[in-house]
Amino acid sequence: MLPDADDLPDLLIDLAVPHEDINTVVGLRRAVTADPGVLRLLTACTEQITGATTAAEGPDEESRFGELAAAAPPALDGYLLVHAFVAALPHARARHRARGVPADVSRHTLADLGRTMALHRRRHGRGGLSAVQAAWLVRHFRGDLYQLGRLQYERARLGERTARAISAAPAGPAGSAAPGRPCLNLHIPDHRGPLTPAACDRSLALAREFFPRHFPEERYEAATCHSWLLDPQLRRYLRADSNIVRFQDRFRPGREDTEPVDATAVQFVFGAPDLPVADLPRRTSVERAVGDHLRSGGHWYLGHGWFPWEG
Repeated sequence: MLPDADDLPDLLIDLAVPHEDINTVVGLRRAVTADPGVLRLLTACTEQITGATTAAEGPDEESRFGELAAAAPPALDGYLLVHAFVAALPHARARHRARGVPADVSRHTLADLGRTMALHRRRHGRGGLSAVQAAWLVRHFRGDLYQLGRLQYERARLGERTARAISAAPAGPAGSAAPGRPCLNLHIPDHRGPLTPAACDRSLALAREFFPRHFPEERYEAATCHSWLLDPQLRRYLRADSNIVRFQDRFRPGREDTEPVDATAVQFVFGAPDLPVADLPRRTSVERAVGDHLRSGGHWYLGHGWFPWEG
């Protein structure tokens, strides 16, 4: 199930696993494979990733990963889930090959494992993955999410509130937008440079070519995005020609949220979710916007948007 110790470092490098974690992951391989109980946990984690044992009425993935990771020996804290994704790698690559996904798209997509491990270390001061992060990475390893240039695209389904917003729009795929219909959910990684209009245009062009070629049976009603970067309050602080405002301009408004996501905004901009608001830097326009808004007693919220998908 796990590759040989001699082959493991190259695979970890391909997955962008941080260099400071590679020796640890390789060194723990024996602890995983030599203990029948841990090996059973690894198998359960891997099957959860690949979808082999996901039950409609069972616990959600985050809870299940949490239970499995908690049952591992302390020495494997956080790293059992890493080994599980390595074990699931052949399944992920096979799914990509079956769809004819180019090797570079596959590599860039699955490299989110290493980037997420780097975020975990930066946030918690130790290596590995959390159950929340593992649940997120399942999308990549099941072939539901792809990195195409600046943006990521998740094959998803319209939720009830988003479908209502689309159906109520004066133009667009009104009338056909029903809950459960296919859509593409856009995600905005924080490691791909500025969110420039040119980078987004290139990414969208790649996506409009990619999905008809590799998923010809799916017709997407809309592209959707659910991100604090779509919070309209950002327009109070940023110039109309800023990258973020121009990104917002691509979308028609969807539903509104009332639950603050201040920690998400701080994490995205400053790298950690629990930094003291009073001490947040003001080096860039986005840093000033996020910090000044919070310091004035305001909150940030998820914005929801959509636009008709053609391609």
